Order: sequence, then C-alpha cells, then structure tokens
Amino acid sequence: MTKVDDVLAELAALEDPKARAVNERHGDPHGVNLTKLRALAKSLGTDHELAADLWTSGDVAAQLVALLIVKPKQFSADELDAMLRSTRSDKAHDWLLNYLVKKSLHAADLRARWWGDADPRVRAAGWTLTTHAVTTADLDRDALLDEIERDMRDADPKLQWAMNETLATIGIEDESRRARAIEIGEELQVLADYPVSKGCVSPFAPIWITEMVRRREA
Repeated sequence: MTKVDDVLAELAALEDPKARAVNERHGDPHGVNLTKLRALAKSLGTDHELAADLWTSGDVAAQLVALLIVKPKQFSADELDAMLRSTRSDKAHDWLLNYLVKKSLHAADLRARWWGDADPRVRAAGWTLTTHAVTTADLDRDALLDEIERDMRDADPKLQWAMNETLATIGIEDESRRARAIEIGEELQVLADYPVSKGCVSPFAPIWITEMVRRREA
C-alpha cells in the first residue's frame, strides 16, 4: 500500500454514517469527525507531495487532510484556481480559501480573476476574498454596496452568503457607510430568517452589524 492508501484507509475507519448524513445536508459528502481528521493531519506533518495525491483522490475527507498538511506559498495561482474549481464540498471550498488562498502570494490576483467568473461558486470565492480585503485594500466600497444591492437577493446561495459577509463587514468597519449597509440588508431581507443557536449572532446583516458594533463600543 502507498502512503495515500494508508491515509484513505484510516479515514475510512473513521467514517461515521450518522455524521455523513448530517454533513451531506450541509454540502459536505464525508462522515469523518473534524477533530479526529485534524489529529490525523497533525500526525502526518507537512507533506506537499502527499497532499497533492490526497487532493487528486477526489475523496472529500482526504482533501480536507490535504489542506492541513501543505504550505500556502508552495502553490501557484493556477494551481489554486484549479483546486477551487475541483472542490465538491463546501468545507473544502472554505478551507481552501482560508488556509491556502488568503495566506498565499496570489490572493489579490485570484480575487480579480474570480470576480466575474461564470461559475457562482467561483464568484463566491472572489467575494470571500473581497471581505478579507475590504478593510486593508483600497476598494470602492460604494461600488460594492451598489452591486450587493442589485444582485444579492437573487444570487446562488453560496454566492449570496459571501456577498452578505462583505455587506456586513463594510457596515461594521465603515461608520460612514454603516447606515446604508443596514438599509440594504433591511430592504433585501437576505438571511433574515436564518436559524441561529442560542448565544450566536444572526447572519442577517442589520442584526450582525448592530451587534458587532455594540460589542466594540461596550
């Protein structure tokens, strides 16, 4: 057996049918507890070659392990682009952005590349990077709010979520645009009915913005 086969066998042994049922409802077709998955990744250490083989296996749990055992600066922009387009899991999509792309040398270039892509999941990645950059880069926040106001209500769910994060971030960070961000959220009502556990902040932008600002000022 190869090292890839060994890892896949370990992941298969960790598979929990009940966890898979829950995860699949949230766009993640695997059944491995993430704490156990992270422990497995930690035991492997950094291994770029193994990570590449795990990613190409197509197994979602294996791809999550792969994202935990690489160094972000080892990837080219084209490699990260190809990886994003091959994801079939929301978790892998999010981890790829947070653990690799945002920490790579190519975040700004990929944000521009993905911004107008025909695939809404790829465009969502562009908006996620915009949320990351909106407080550090010289972005046209008014233009972003215009686009959110025009397109967010009817956007694909993944794209809609990412646009909503940008809306909330602008509202939280930019006092001069806060009222408009809240007004857009009230008008569109995106995620207004999203179920929230006790103690968690609603992703509905007006509530999210107001609560985070209150906490900062407390």
